[in-house]
Amino acid sequence: MTKELALLLALSTLWGASYTFIKIGVETIPPVTLIALRTLIAGMALLAVIGWRGLKLPRDAATWARFLFQACLNSAVPFTLIAWAEQSTDAGLAAILNSTTPIFAFLITALITRHEPVTVRKLFGVGAGLIGICLVIGVQALSGLGEGLMAQLAIVLATVCYAGAAIFGRNFKGLDPIMPAAGSLVCGAALLIPASLIIDKPWTLAPSLGSILALVALSIFSTALAFVIYFRLMQTLGSVGATSQAYLRVPVGVAIGAVFLGESLNSSAWAGLVCVVAGVAAMTLPARRKLAAA
Repeated sequence: MTKELALLLALSTLWGASYTFIKIGVETIPPVTLIALRTLIAGMALLAVIGWRGLKLPRDAATWARFLFQACLNSAVPFTLIAWAEQSTDAGLAAILNSTTPIFAFLITALITRHEPVTVRKLFGVGAGLIGICLVIGVQALSGLGEGLMAQLAIVLATVCYAGAAIFGRNFKGLDPIMPAAGSLVCGAALLIPASLIIDKPWTLAPSLGSILALVALSIFSTALAFVIYFRLMQTLGSVGATSQAYLRVPVGVAIGAVFLGESLNSSAWAGLVCVVAGVAAMTLPARRKLAAA
């Protein structure tokens, strides 16, 4: 369990940083092109790792159909929605709205798929995570809700996609985690590159150095590496447990600011961190124990 929680923290950090990378990237790179390049670079990086490890991607049509569907739910659609939204929405607010992924995963699981048990512990995890986010960020951070409603709704829709992707991702159990990560990213790039060529005409763009560096960091760290960790956690923590990292994204960002930028944490923020950790533990420990007993 210690290893899983460490990976959960790493994934939260990588994805927590992605909102800032996106915000910098869309300053001079249009959303569709930014995400097309994000999925292409990340997919190529993972293909290189697969080749280096002497592995081969599955070749059957059924698996690639699942990769394509996962790409729609977990990269092409939500990545683009968030990038589009961050042209007018702060990265912090995007992170807050996107932190609701476990709630949608829990609701889809409880009401539709029912592939994981609905327990009091998981209900507590959902509630504790939400309370923790509110305490860490503070109510004033949500004051912008209502302004730029379409952008905020786009982020919420992306969050629903992520929840669906977490549940659909259980179909890849048994595969090396790098396989669905690489396959879905390659499919995402195949969907978005033609759209980029038609919509943005990328050869006419003049991106800044900052946007290019943000794109590279977003692709390698917050996408390629993050996806491998994500699919690894899907196999050990389950869909609801894996999505619980969404709660950690915001407090991790606050902690990074405190350490590297000299920002201070008030007492309510520390209380929020305790709530978030409690929520994550409540949503992950049952799945792990079930795995250990199997």
